[in-house]
Amino acid sequence: MTIALEQPTTKTFQRYNATWHDYELQRDRDDCHKIAFNKGWLWVYMGYEGPNHARFSDLLTIVFGFWAFLHPDPVLESFGRCLLERPDTQACAPDLVLYKGENIPRWNAGEPRRIDLSRDRVPDLVGEISDTTLSLDLDEQKRLYASLGIAEYWVADVKGLRLFAFVLTATGTYEAISESRVLAGLSISLVEQALEKLAETTNTVAANWFMQQIQATLLSPE
Repeated sequence: MTIALEQPTTKTFQRYNATWHDYELQRDRDDCHKIAFNKGWLWVYMGYEGPNHARFSDLLTIVFGFWAFLHPDPVLESFGRCLLERPDTQACAPDLVLYKGENIPRWNAGEPRRIDLSRDRVPDLVGEISDTTLSLDLDEQKRLYASLGIAEYWVADVKGLRLFAFVLTATGTYEAISESRVLAGLSISLVEQALEKLAETTNTVAANWFMQQIQATLLSPE
């Protein structure tokens, strides 16, 4: 069944039994700032991200950068908020997108401004900053990323100052982890402690604290 997607009355809306064509119509709107599609389920956000969402997202991107600085091999590349598409079936624009190692996607002039998952491999890690979307990010979005086969998924709870991290199992579902598999050796609790500092300081101060902790770990004797 195809549904008509009229002008929404709220910034965020969901539709079931949507088609890929419905998704494309919403994707190409000028006021569409985030979108997801998974085999008939369509989610659209029509507004802009708020300050809390932005500062949490930027902190985690800096965390990736500091980790890469101290662990340069294999290489990492961040594509946060870039649109990923597997044509006709799935699409998403995670707040955090991280590739590790070889075969990192490269955009060429003249191509659509998105990562084509029918050609490029899926990211190694994706994440969502959950300011107002925690239940969605732990349900529909979680199922979407599992169906794409993304190895690791993070959800940062802005209000609760928590970080949920999951690894994809052999059965195609996510299970909680206390240590990252993609960023091998990184404690999820340590990242969560950096998030907690946003209650009282800036994201750059929190990031510097994180950097000091991982430097100390590297310098400590075995």
